[in-house]
Amino acid sequence: MKIAISGAGVAGPTLAYWLCRGGHEPTLIERAPRFRTGGYLIDFWGVGYRVAQRMGLEPAIRAAGYQLESLRSVDVDGRTLASLPVDGFRRAARGELVSVARGDLAATVYDAIRNDVETIFDDSITAMHERSDGVSVSFAHNTTRDFDLVVGADGLHSNVRRLAFTQNPAIEHYLGCLVAAAVVDDYQPRDDLVYVTFSRPGRSVARFSLRDNRTLFLFVFRSDQRDDPLGLDQRKALLWREFGDAGWECKQILAAVDAVDDLYFDTVSQIRMDRWSRGRVALVGDAAACVSLLAGEGTGLAMAGAYVLAGELMCAHGDYRRAFSAYEKHLRRFVEGKQQGAGKLLPVFATETELGIRIRHLVMRAMSFRPLFDLIVSRTLRDDIELPDYPM
Repeated sequence: MKIAISGAGVAGPTLAYWLCRGGHEPTLIERAPRFRTGGYLIDFWGVGYRVAQRMGLEPAIRAAGYQLESLRSVDVDGRTLASLPVDGFRRAARGELVSVARGDLAATVYDAIRNDVETIFDDSITAMHERSDGVSVSFAHNTTRDFDLVVGADGLHSNVRRLAFTQNPAIEHYLGCLVAAAVVDDYQPRDDLVYVTFSRPGRSVARFSLRDNRTLFLFVFRSDQRDDPLGLDQRKALLWREFGDAGWECKQILAAVDAVDDLYFDTVSQIRMDRWSRGRVALVGDAAACVSLLAGEGTGLAMAGAYVLAGELMCAHGDYRRAFSAYEKHLRRFVEGKQQGAGKLLPVFATETELGIRIRHLVMRAMSFRPLFDLIVSRTLRDDIELPDYPM
């Protein structure tokens, strides 16, 4: 089948890879003018890691990523308040854990299909008209084309979801935080392989030293206003209002961020839908069931969803209704459990009170005790789902 995939992040190229293996002809459609790398750092493990292994991408992803040594929380003077070695997380994941920039992971997946899949950059789907034998897809710039199926792999703010499903604001559940991320050059100080965080009530900022003398900054803060200020200058101004008086290196960090022209900014939200498909249109990854930044596994879940969707399409021998139903049945309960767990982690990322921050530091120090750490973390770093072995 000819299958249009909106979104060339992680889910889209992963789906394209497995669709090609299944004998289909996918086309990727990406709104950005070129493939983007970088982005915020994610911990890549679990079910998504196993999909990457089946794609033969584990060595490349590990080469692009980092083996963190510790998580460190500091006070306004930069003194360490709590530190937690990462080797326990790696042990719990049986070594199958790497920290990698989300865009770099996406680029690694895309490189595996770059020469095999048509990609349309700098364009987006504007309308879809379903017929009994396919879908007519209109674009902002290209001419209308016909496909057998359309898949929205275009993230939290999915354009395909907006076009194909009745718009219901209740499907996006705002978790009360905004997030921003930026990469700057030549920032000092550097703490290689250490994820350094500084927290004030309701807000936190983290920095991580990347290769080539670059530094990644991640801001998370509570906000009653869920609207994105949209303009780059407005976003930077909002960060100054939230973090300008916070202390530590915040003013120095914000001054460095002022010089960048690429600032990631978004809401921390979840997508909860009654169904992930409608007619010949299906959703995958964050477009279908975003678990939010707090879950720490959204990228891996997107890869797993793409693998299962492609596998079920192969098994269904062209019966897309059967395939969509099986895909959702296999993953829904698992994904919903991840969403529930993510909501409980909000106090970790943006602790509301000084007392809560002190308690969090006590927990970090206590978890340096290996038996306690293994007892707690071994449960959280376990995906209770078996990936089917599709003949792809």
